[in-house]
Amino acid sequence: MYKPLNPLLHSELRLAVMSILLGVESADFVFLREQTGATAGNLSVQLDKLAKAGYIAVEKSFRGKMPRTVCRMTDAGRDAFAEYVAALETYIKK
Repeated sequence: MYKPLNPLLHSELRLAVMSILLGVESADFVFLREQTGATAGNLSVQLDKLAKAGYIAVEKSFRGKMPRTVCRMTDAGRDAFAEYVAALETYIKK
């Protein structure tokens, strides 16, 4: 039987963000935008969805007069990502 895929992580952009954050301690908004090729508006919306789910923590600050947004994956996000990968493996191995 196939395990259900987490719809929050099954989105291409959200999955890309989570994949990037899995390999780093944290990443700023500009880096995530460059790596994913997303528009600033779309990335902002998707980060908000991940943050509301508790999968990422978002810290907003200023560097001089420039706003800076830094994201990191939470323990809940790591668990959800691991569950997503495990569920995906049920599709691949059959």
